Amino acid sequence: MAFRGKEMMKKLMKKVGENNVAPRVREQIKKCVPDSKVVMGRAKRGLFAGRHIQFGNRISEDGGNKSRRTWKPNVQEKRLFSYILDRHIRVKVTTHALRCIDKAGGIDEYLLKTPYQKMDTEMGLLWKAKIEKMYEELGQMEVVFFSPEDEAKFEQGFKDLKLAERAARRDARRQMYGWSGKREQIEDGSTSQVTAAIEGEDSSHVDGHEQLVANS
Repeated sequence: MAFRGKEMMKKLMKKVGENNVAPRVREQIKKCVPDSKVVMGRAKRGLFAGRHIQFGNRISEDGGNKSRRTWKPNVQEKRLFSYILDRHIRVKVTTHALRCIDKAGGIDEYLLKTPYQKMDTEMGLLWKAKIEKMYEELGQMEVVFFSPEDEAKFEQGFKDLKLAERAARRDARRQMYGWSGKREQIEDGSTSQVTAAIEGEDSSHVDGHEQLVANS
């Protein structure tokens, strides 16, 4: 049903790796994860944002009899996009956590802005430490800016690449379904016949007009 903060810390360090976590981050995690923190076991596999199982009484209308009951959080399985990971993350979240993520501006911003004491699930602490580590490494990288001419060249190169991919897919479909050039030849022949007929009609109209002028 529940697990303590020490067990959470041990599992977190085991998954992330003690060498991958900065000493400052590890100290913050130890301070923000109390030893007496009790969380429902289901929250280990998602982001619940403080919403956990609640207990209370069901009171009958006739006699006022009380019977114990529980209220479970509304948990949904969603695919959330992470910009730092450049992929979708499939995670179980509560509707309250979804509203918090939308308000923060994304899963990355939510994990970065939420303090450790409010991230009361093992999975949330794991992803928060991982995202912070990746953003710290990203901040140490050098940034290169390109000129507008280079950006235009890159854009044109991407367009040419897309056109080449479309042509390759079209050729592959033609080879797969046994397409031949007869249809294109037929279409070219029919268009040439139509153009010849139109030119003939135009010349006949011109000749008839010239004869009328000569007779007059």
